[in-house]
Amino acid sequence: MNSEHFKAYLNTMSKFHNYSFNNTLLIAMQKPDATLVAGFQAWQKNFERHVNKGEKGIKIMAPAPYKKKQEMEVIDQTTGRPVLGDDGKPKTEEVEITIPAFRPVTVFDVSQTSGKEIPTLGTDELKFSVEGFEDFMKAMEKVAPVPIEYMDISSGAKGYFSPSEQKIAIQKDMGESQTVKTAVHETAHSLLHDKDNVRVEGIEDGDKKTRSTKEVEAESVAYTVCQHFGIDTSDYTFAYVAGWS
Repeated sequence: MNSEHFKAYLNTMSKFHNYSFNNTLLIAMQKPDATLVAGFQAWQKNFERHVNKGEKGIKIMAPAPYKKKQEMEVIDQTTGRPVLGDDGKPKTEEVEITIPAFRPVTVFDVSQTSGKEIPTLGTDELKFSVEGFEDFMKAMEKVAPVPIEYMDISSGAKGYFSPSEQKIAIQKDMGESQTVKTAVHETAHSLLHDKDNVRVEGIEDGDKKTRSTKEVEAESVAYTVCQHFGIDTSDYTFAYVAGWS
């Protein structure tokens, strides 16, 4: 969390505008896969990127208030009532007021731009080999309180623990280090976060914990166990934990 990479990520995210709910809907309707959105000039000035030639912009509404002069009744600040003139009629004065208004503007998603790389908290899949991999996985299958299955996971997840099916699923054909780390991560979930049967004595009901808490706990366990056996997962773990916490 104190790394220069995480600091750079937060500094970059702070430059993006927090769009209103209505503008978020407009963006989603025009480009459902949009992630980071900014105006043409903002991409150049704030992020050192430029919009690719031929890209179709996303139309949203931007505040465009304008001022106008208008005759207004003079109000007595003490009584809150209009001040009357000698003729008995309310006095008026010319004041400048701001009229709220909006205008359409064009923004672009990061996928429509090129240039300086945007810092992310993405996790790169671990791909190095693990000494004694087969023995390690056999040991994990014995330690895990539920069966471990290897399959194609359509969601893109590396693995998951299913309380309803009482099983751990791991994406097949991953690298040895990623498979080991995922197996420990999901086993930690099965031990700590099964609301129907929390398996570690003294651990509070897993159902009371937030998703973020569960992920930080499981990944921290995975890192600790892997480090004990000389398997360095820091390239994956630190970004993962930073994102969930």
